[in-house]
Amino acid sequence: MRSGLNKFQRCPGCGNFMIHLAIKNAIKELNIPKHKVMVVTGIGCSGKMSQYLDGYGAESLHGRSVPFATGIKLANPDLTVIAYGGDGDGYGIGLGHLLHAARRDTNITYIVADNENYALTTGQASPTTPIDIPTKSTPAGNQITPFNPIELVKAAGCRNVVDAVDKDIKNLTQAIVSAIQHQGFSHIHVNQACPTWRRW
Repeated sequence: MRSGLNKFQRCPGCGNFMIHLAIKNAIKELNIPKHKVMVVTGIGCSGKMSQYLDGYGAESLHGRSVPFATGIKLANPDLTVIAYGGDGDGYGIGLGHLLHAARRDTNITYIVADNENYALTTGQASPTTPIDIPTKSTPAGNQITPFNPIELVKAAGCRNVVDAVDKDIKNLTQAIVSAIQHQGFSHIHVNQACPTWRRW
């Protein structure tokens, strides 16, 4: 356990502030002791989330928060394990891990903050970037059709999938509470604001 939390390092208006608050609220509402919670993050804007919560946390490799969280849950089934990442991390680099965790029904909660771009690396197109949107990697407009992560995760067998919005703290908190209480894999897709790079 850490003795002090890091200061927030986020762009003004970033949706990660709200998601962080909702995770904290859910843990508090469920009265889970901090030594019984593990938050695992990938790389990206969401990657430092584990440093801002008072409990166990780990930053994994890009796209690997789900297998890392799965290993933790298998090693210590009594822990509440929450994996957290962005759309590039979860729906791009880590998509295979997400689908197989959903298929296996691993008892973890996976929250993906979808701002429709790789924001940490200055706004490249991600798997959810809308068609024709110009980004740093697609200056003439994205020509790859984005996929629907909700339907994809459902097709993989996930029984608890929620589509949420970062600004709706009450409903986002309740979605996280329900996901933690669900016995099996839960996926929360959060439509996230990114005023710095998502300008569409």
